[in-house]
Amino acid sequence: MPFVNPLRVQWHFAKKLYSEWSDDNPNLLKLVKEVKTPTLVMRKSKLQKKFNEVKRDFHGFNVYYAVKANDDEEVIKTFAELGAGFEVASTSELQKVFKFGVSPERVISSNPVKPLEFIDFCLTGGVDRFAVDSFSEIDKISRFRKRARIYVRLAVPNVGSDWPLSRKFGVDTDTAVEILEYANSKGLIPYGITFHVGSQCNNLQNWFTAIKRAKEVWEKALSKGIKLQMLNIGGGIPARYTRESLSVKEIADYVKGLLNKYFGMKTLELQMEPGRGLVAEAGILVTSVVGKAERFKGEKWIYIDGGVFHGLAETLGGIRYSFYLPDREERELEFFTVGGISCDSMDIVGQKIALPKGIDVGDRILILTAGAYTTVYASSFNGFPPPRVVTVL
Repeated sequence: MPFVNPLRVQWHFAKKLYSEWSDDNPNLLKLVKEVKTPTLVMRKSKLQKKFNEVKRDFHGFNVYYAVKANDDEEVIKTFAELGAGFEVASTSELQKVFKFGVSPERVISSNPVKPLEFIDFCLTGGVDRFAVDSFSEIDKISRFRKRARIYVRLAVPNVGSDWPLSRKFGVDTDTAVEILEYANSKGLIPYGITFHVGSQCNNLQNWFTAIKRAKEVWEKALSKGIKLQMLNIGGGIPARYTRESLSVKEIADYVKGLLNKYFGMKTLELQMEPGRGLVAEAGILVTSVVGKAERFKGEKWIYIDGGVFHGLAETLGGIRYSFYLPDREERELEFFTVGGISCDSMDIVGQKIALPKGIDVGDRILILTAGAYTTVYASSFNGFPPPRVVTVL
């Protein structure tokens, strides 16, 4: 078996991601070399392409962009122009969506725990579709005495997802039916079912189990006289970080096959709410090297003006990014540990990162697949500014 150089494998995948993001456009190379750092550079054309891909492969689904993934106004505007729906969790997110003329019927709220003020703001603005996973949430929504539409969130397996979500949210099938019955008794409209297979999901089995459980709830509710209308399959579409992932088409074909098996020709509204899968690969985080050191038995370190508190918080949960220097391709590679700019010892964004030998203070490092859950997590910890956002075609 031929020797596979892990340094080269890692570097070549990063090079591939950059080439696809930039389309090898020299103007974009010039931009990333000159823009003030740290800056998240988003490509509008990549947002458009990915949204159209999802709409094509998930034909028949209403697509609601999960604003939490990237709430930059240019991103929201781009999806609004494409006719997307939006999933919002807060008054601030809804205000941003309304700014671009999005009608209330194109908005849902799938956060199962909502402040009363947000519920009021939604209902006043005409947004009346809410996910719940507790009786308490039904009590809160019913206070406003409006016929809100309720969809219950199921707990489903998140095995194989880089960011599990069902530990915090979701209920079993029996409790789901009880919540729908309770909503009906409180004057609300039992509307449907939702679940989330986990963010960055590369395990098709999760969708199988989730859709099968949704079918159980659907039939149990019907036996109680409750006819549901909608099934929301949440998000979970993965992005490519350091390796290939399931494609949109692979997931869509599998999910549509399951829906045909378990729901047949039933007339139901189908929803999905991708976030990461729509925006991650459209963005790169441009950073600068601000320090270098050799520590711990020769371990080589570099420090960048980003970090876990400045856009790369998901590294704390296990997300690994690809790092690239577009003008240093021919140099010999070695492994580095990459630290963030803050004085917190937890601020480490990558280990065993393949980078060119001789990298130095002032060099630009591009962090690929950075369009999701970066700037929305960023803070001004230690007085260092969060990344700016620049959108180009």
